[in-house]
Amino acid sequence: MKTIFRAVMATAAVALVTVSPALAGDQIRKLEILTRPQAAQPQEFQSVQLIAQEWRKLGLDVDVKVMPWEQMSDVVWYERDKWDSTAWQMVGRPERSDPDEIVYNLFHSSTAEKGYNFIGYINPDYDAVVEAQRAEIDPEKRKELIYKAQEILATDQPNMMLVHPKSTFAFDKTVWKPESVVNQSGIGIRNTWTFMAIEPAGDKKDIILNSGDNVQAINPLYISGGVDSWVFELIYDRLARVGPDGLPKPWAAESIDVKDDKTIQVKLRPGMKWHDGKPVTVEDVKFSFEAVTSGEAPMYAPFAANIETIEIADDSTLTFKLKKPSASFVTSSLAKINLIPKHIWEPVIADLKTKETNAESYQEQVPIGSGPYKFERWLTNEEIVLNANKEHFNAPKADRWILRIVPNVEAALGMLRSGEINFMGEFSGDPQVLIDAAAQDGDLEVVSTVDMGFRYVAFNERRPPFNDPAFRNALSRAVDRRLIVKAAFRGFAEPSNSVVSPALGFWHDDAVVSGMTTGQDVAKKILEDAGYTLDGGKLHYPGDTKETLAN
Repeated sequence: MKTIFRAVMATAAVALVTVSPALAGDQIRKLEILTRPQAAQPQEFQSVQLIAQEWRKLGLDVDVKVMPWEQMSDVVWYERDKWDSTAWQMVGRPERSDPDEIVYNLFHSSTAEKGYNFIGYINPDYDAVVEAQRAEIDPEKRKELIYKAQEILATDQPNMMLVHPKSTFAFDKTVWKPESVVNQSGIGIRNTWTFMAIEPAGDKKDIILNSGDNVQAINPLYISGGVDSWVFELIYDRLARVGPDGLPKPWAAESIDVKDDKTIQVKLRPGMKWHDGKPVTVEDVKFSFEAVTSGEAPMYAPFAANIETIEIADDSTLTFKLKKPSASFVTSSLAKINLIPKHIWEPVIADLKTKETNAESYQEQVPIGSGPYKFERWLTNEEIVLNANKEHFNAPKADRWILRIVPNVEAALGMLRSGEINFMGEFSGDPQVLIDAAAQDGDLEVVSTVDMGFRYVAFNERRPPFNDPAFRNALSRAVDRRLIVKAAFRGFAEPSNSVVSPALGFWHDDAVVSGMTTGQDVAKKILEDAGYTLDGGKLHYPGDTKETLAN
């Protein structure tokens, strides 16, 4: 089904009511919106410029503040009451093929203080719906609840959804056999399955790819960013992995047997070893899940919070007992939590419990996992090198995986064409430029796919006026998403009003997207109905509301 956004153009322009200063609330202070630099993220940067332009038409003073990714993420994540709004993205991860991680962890009130809900969205009705979908085993009934969650978010607009990008990747087909490249549903060809299966076409056997963002951490207990996940998904194994078809399958587990709606028996694959040579044991597996609920890994804690007990039956078998039935447990827990060596992490966590910092701030000098690639070196701001783990049960065909940090999009394309890299891991420029380069050169293959991830503007609801749903709705509806798709993404995106991507066809509620009207007249009417007024062309709070935050 084709998505249609409706931009409303009224026959007579709607104007906010202009009133005497004595009858209006305080003028709304200057608002900030954060974005990454244009050279690194041109689509994001241009989207924010267009958005700020439309917000200013509502009578707002808007300041676009540019920050490098590592600084921006620290401000947003650790200084949760210090920013107004920010461009943000949720990348497509395989385990997000089940919508639970997004609809629960991104918006449930329990994750607002330290977890994924960094915007501080609190809605008890929403909490009840997403809690219910977790326990609903019947797919159709659960689908109704996921649809209801999308409807509540569309009404409240806690975030301003922008687009689901059509992620575009390329590789050198003279270096890699095209038939060995795996296109994963909702992810594209840059995925763990590709990096294990990709087969050299000749003598070159190193996968060399790019990223515009720096790696912040290689930490199995910290979800620090999209690029970081490319690395730790290769170093660490999980009991299950989401396959190219979007369905979970046993991975480090030889088998996963659902005994009843609250009992799951797992048999560990024999012969696995950590990268330091020690065997992977059921005690390591149990410890891995207990570590994330130890208080030292708040980002991962929700993925194990429903586990009542983990019982070891023998040297290869564990039984997970759940507090409540969970339809998504295999995908959102067993395929999410990284297996970590107890002999390394147990003393680390014990020490961290005596300090103010937690495991999210801890960085091993040499990260040790059991995955298909082993850590070799990390030169900050330059490159990360991993060696293929030839003893792994799914050993890579390549010899090494080398990530080069290339902040400039044009430079990254030049490196692909010159052979300095042979896999375009990220391209945030105009995809048509990449397609044209492939046509000219003849040795590049380009693949595009609608991402299960999304781009959006996050509203900080701890800071007025973003705590007002009417204000958020007005800002969101002021911008026609088709403009963002065309101008910023050059047509390589789908307009969005839902956190559930159209790539997840069963769960995606197209009605919340196609039913959204946008335009300045729509936004101004919402503000007027909520009591906002103009004085001298500047937007003021309703009634006698005072501005509580200084610029």
